[in-house]
Amino acid sequence: MIVGVLALQGDVPEHRNELRRLLDPEEIELVRTPGALAQVDGLVLPGGESTTMARLLADAGLWQPLAERLTAGLPVLATCAGLILLARELAPGTGGAEPPTFRALDIRIRRNDYGRQRESFEAPVEFIGVPGGPFPGVFIRSPRILHVGEKAVPIAFSGPEIVGVRQGSILGLTFHPELSEDDRILREFVRLVSASQTKRTRVTARRVKTSPTATRVQ
Repeated sequence: MIVGVLALQGDVPEHRNELRRLLDPEEIELVRTPGALAQVDGLVLPGGESTTMARLLADAGLWQPLAERLTAGLPVLATCAGLILLARELAPGTGGAEPPTFRALDIRIRRNDYGRQRESFEAPVEFIGVPGGPFPGVFIRSPRILHVGEKAVPIAFSGPEIVGVRQGSILGLTFHPELSEDDRILREFVRLVSASQTKRTRVTARRVKTSPTATRVQ
């Protein structure tokens, strides 16, 4: 199993360091090229600056390959800017032109809706399916989830606010789990990647087992 971190911009070292607590070094890939993307079984889309990240994805030739992997069911953990890039719709904000998105998550969000850098804060997050009590949420220039469509499911809450959703094998969060010392969410993502890899292996084995045997020519 190989878990990748999109390494073009943003909280790359923080995610890599957290993954090192859970995985061997050879199981972690910093993704900067289509070739590296093709090797991973799951991908972290880190926080950062969404407009810059979208431009760098295009410049690196990664936009279309990543879109194809998302359609194929690649497990993804998207935090903050990563979440913005996956949203189906971005509500107009005050931060200039909105970046393009992959439209992979059925949500409507607004960038930087909790305020600027100086309005960053920490708050407890109730995360469904992750035991151990509230998670320490770190919110830095975070987007706000305004609407969750039928395809996505809310999985994390800070008070009345939805701060995390799941759609298939994608986990999307408005906060930064990599900036806390709590690795429960990252552990859950690694478990999701492992389960997805096991499922794909079983499907492949079943296809091989049931494929017709070639006729031997005498």
